Amino acid sequence: MSGSREKVTGVVLAGGQGRRMGGVDKGLVELCGRPMVDWVLERLRPQVDELIINANQNARCYAAFGYPVFPDDIGGFAGPLAGLHAGLARAQHPLVATAPCDSPFLPADLVGRLHAALLDAGAELAVARTFEQPHPVFCLCRREVLPHLEEFLAAGGRKIELWYATLKIVEVRFDDEEAAFRNINTRDELAHAGAAPGSTAP
Repeated sequence: MSGSREKVTGVVLAGGQGRRMGGVDKGLVELCGRPMVDWVLERLRPQVDELIINANQNARCYAAFGYPVFPDDIGGFAGPLAGLHAGLARAQHPLVATAPCDSPFLPADLVGRLHAALLDAGAELAVARTFEQPHPVFCLCRREVLPHLEEFLAAGGRKIELWYATLKIVEVRFDDEEAAFRNINTRDELAHAGAAPGSTAP
């Protein structure tokens, strides 16, 4: 992305344990012949100015995709907020967008729509929503919220919704792209994922 807008760091969240998929690293599980994280990177890359990957295991495998890889700074697989925290600490740009490694169909206009809403609302964070379902791991936030997040985590906070409630946020409706937020948590969901995402799918 380019232009006069503030630059964006994209963070792919791949720090989970994949419990519902038998304890495997979901980002490295293949969908239509390619690791799921590869589909996510392909979708997110054109929307941001920098890409980094948050992973707590298999760092070498993730590094092979050509982007910086870093673990949570908080131990114990503390969840997506820990990944966001680590991403905010390493981002080179004033805005940070996140997407999970198990959502290979993410919208091609995700960051643009979140950014427009963030500016219109004068918000600290924009989060995607489809109908009645918010998607908190698909967000765009200002890097300057990092100290506030550090305090929340240091006090034992882990739930992403509770932290969002302390910020000025705007929810951005993606009702027209509901299927784009489908994530793949289990082997059954992987088997039923259908055609690979994107026009480059085989």
